[in-house]
Amino acid sequence: MYIKNMHLSHYRNYEKLSMNAFGNVNLILGRNAQGKTNLLEALFVLALTKSHRTSKDKELIAFGQDHAVITAEVDKRLGNVGLELRLSGQGKRAKINGMEQRKLSNFIGCLNVVMFAPEDLEIVKGSPGIRRRFLDMEIGQVQPSYLYHLQQYQKILVQRNNLLKQSWGASSDMTTMLEIWNEQLAEHGVKIVIKRKQFIKKLQKWAQHIHHGITGGQEQLKLSYLPTFGEAEEEDEAVLLRQFMIKLSQMKDQEIRRGLTLSGPHRDDVSFYINGNEAQVYGSQGQQRTTALSLKLAEIELINEEIGEYPILLLDDVLSELDQDRQTQLIETFQSKVQTFITATGIESINQSRLKDAIIFHVQEGQVSL
Repeated sequence: MYIKNMHLSHYRNYEKLSMNAFGNVNLILGRNAQGKTNLLEALFVLALTKSHRTSKDKELIAFGQDHAVITAEVDKRLGNVGLELRLSGQGKRAKINGMEQRKLSNFIGCLNVVMFAPEDLEIVKGSPGIRRRFLDMEIGQVQPSYLYHLQQYQKILVQRNNLLKQSWGASSDMTTMLEIWNEQLAEHGVKIVIKRKQFIKKLQKWAQHIHHGITGGQEQLKLSYLPTFGEAEEEDEAVLLRQFMIKLSQMKDQEIRRGLTLSGPHRDDVSFYINGNEAQVYGSQGQQRTTALSLKLAEIELINEEIGEYPILLLDDVLSELDQDRQTQLIETFQSKVQTFITATGIESINQSRLKDAIIFHVQEGQVSL
C-alpha cells in the first residue's frame, strides 16, 4: 500500500494543499504548531473517518469554513484507488473512485494506517480507556463490522444509562424496559468482546516475537484481555451472551443506585506482562516504552496478515521519544517494506544514518515546501 498524493481543502490550518511527491520515507519537519501533525491526522481521518485527536469533526474544518475535504490516490495490491472524504456540519460523505458510498463502513479499510504518537506510550501505563480506544481503532480498520457493533452498543449504552438515572423506585415498567435494553446491549457487546479477544491473540503472536527480539531474548511479553463478565479465554457467543445477561441481572440494584452500566466491553481492559510481571505496575519506563513499540510494530504485521499488504506508518513526533536502540529497531522495521510519514521539529532528533532516500518536507504556518 502506497499513498501517491494527497490534497486538502479547508482542513485545519490548510486552506488549499496538494502534495504529489511522496516517497517510501517522508520526513515532515517544522517548529511546533505549524501544521505537521495536521498532515498525519488528515491521512488518519481518511483511513478511519475520525481523528485520533478529537471527537468533534468541526474542529477539523478551517475557521470560517463550512466543510473540509481530504482526497488521496492510493496504490494498492489490486490497483489504484481514489479516496475522498468530505466533512461538514451535515456529516461525512465518502467516495471511492468518484462513487459516493452509502455507508462509511464500505469506505473504512480502503486505506490502512498505523499511527504511533507520543500519547501511544500511554497504552501500557495509561487508563483503561486508552487501551480500549487502541483496540477499537485497530480492529475497526481490518473488520468494519466491528465498528457497526461498537456504534450500536454505544447508542444502546446511552439509552440504558438514561433509563438507570430515572429508575429510583424500580417500577415494573422500568424493569421491563431494562430487560429490553439488556438483550440489545448483550447482543452487540458479546460480538465486540469476541472480536477483541481474537485480535489480542493475533497481536500477541507478533508482539511477543518482536519484543523478544528488541530485548535480545531477555523478556517475554504476554497480553491478557480482562473482561467484566465471563472468562478471559471464552469465545463461544452463546455462552458469553448468557454470562453477560446474568452479570447484568446481578448488577441491577447497584447500577440503579449509581445510574450507570457497570459491566460490558466499555469497562473491559487489557494487561501486559513482562516475564510474568504486570508491566503497568512493575515495569520500568524503558520496559513500558518497549512494550508500546512492540505493539505498534506488531500491528503492522497483523494488518499485513489480515489484508495481504502492509499499512501506511505514521510517526508523529515519536522518534525523539525513543532512545537510539529503539529508534533503530523501528526504522529497520519500516525501512524496506512500509511507506512511512515522520514528523519532527528537526532532523537532529532522528538517527539519520538509518534513513535512506527520505524525502524531506518543511512546514511553516500551513505552507509545505520541499
